[in-house]
Amino acid sequence: MKALERLEAYLRDKDVPYLLKHHPKAYTAKEVAGSEHIPPQLMAKVVMVVADGEMVMTVISAKNRVDLTRLADILSAHVVRLAEEWEFQHIFSDCEPGAMPPFGNFYNLPVYVDRSLASQEFFVFQAGTHKVTVKMAFSSYEELVKPIIADFCSELVLNYSVEAEAYRDDW
Repeated sequence: MKALERLEAYLRDKDVPYLLKHHPKAYTAKEVAGSEHIPPQLMAKVVMVVADGEMVMTVISAKNRVDLTRLADILSAHVVRLAEEWEFQHIFSDCEPGAMPPFGNFYNLPVYVDRSLASQEFFVFQAGTHKVTVKMAFSSYEELVKPIIADFCSELVLNYSVEAEAYRDDW
């Protein structure tokens, strides 16, 4: 079963409201946010890290980057580094490369979400493909995935802006 089918079945089974949106192929969270006019603080991206040899899923907004030093402190890890795609590609064999949804529970992975994303009412993420996103309430996601929420990001400078209030009307 592909990640998108698995995700939809899971959300339906748990009776969680969500919106599915198809868009032109986009590979990065920044590209998806731009093409769908999603405020970057609402567009989630999965960043895989290796902490003391163990794979960890982090979920952050498109406007942020992982601060590896802060994350190492949170994880009580000696060495934390960004994972190379070849290191985790086999874990997400049901996804297009780089389009994994933030559901580490599907893959037996611990999930850490940055507090700036967790503070949003809802968020948007890639659904296993570079052509489909899911929009759902963060509270529903938190109930399903039970991520650890912590402060481990720093903000990137992006060259586009979409107001969150304008996007809210879509919901």
